[in-house]
Amino acid sequence: MIIDTHSHLQFDAYDADRDEVIKRTLAENIQCINVGCSLASSKAAVELAKKQEGFYAAIGLHPTDVDEKFNVQDYRQLAQSKKVVAIGEIGLDYFREPFDKEKQKDIFLQQVTLAKELQLPVIIHCRKAHDEMIEILKDQNLRGVIHCFTGTFDQAEKYVGLGFYLGLNGIMFKFDLKKVIKNIPLEHFVLETDCPYLTPPAAPQKRNEPIYMKYTIQKIAELKGVSIEEVCEKTTNNAKALFSI
Repeated sequence: MIIDTHSHLQFDAYDADRDEVIKRTLAENIQCINVGCSLASSKAAVELAKKQEGFYAAIGLHPTDVDEKFNVQDYRQLAQSKKVVAIGEIGLDYFREPFDKEKQKDIFLQQVTLAKELQLPVIIHCRKAHDEMIEILKDQNLRGVIHCFTGTFDQAEKYVGLGFYLGLNGIMFKFDLKKVIKNIPLEHFVLETDCPYLTPPAAPQKRNEPIYMKYTIQKIAELKGVSIEEVCEKTTNNAKALFSI
């Protein structure tokens, strides 16, 4: 079994053939955590998880969507489902201007508080804000994953030192993460796709799917000089431990 710890199969990119994509995913013995970015997509992730064995959900408000009204009670209620395994994706994104740093931080910290209350790990989106995020996390005593990690080796070590996993996906074919992947032990990584985004270049279509994790796994194995089986086994064990799957 392999676990895609960050997918978005509830998104409208799959409206035309969602059932077929799910069948392909399960046929490859892949389980998925579908991650919300808003209240609507969080609800959709939970509904999909309820319908499908081997599927789970994460719920949260994405930092680029903080103009949406945030009501913590809405997410608290969603989290009553046993299929909810994390709060996310939440975080900071200082990439596209304009952005409201204080509003992002405020909503992020509200969701961190909810994660602590519910004793759930967090899935953190962080773009152009790693140093600031590390400073915030130092005082939070959280479990979680830094989704789609693209930071420096020094930042990777600091996250690992705080007990966080690093999420690896197709973005590794765009950013130079060789030093991070080679030198951070497999015990600190989880696999993800961020599908329908970040499709590995060897995939046969532009839209990403969980089955295309195989290209990421192959590259990780190559960089670390280990077998594909070892990458799958260790990252799956990491995901099971983090998300209590």
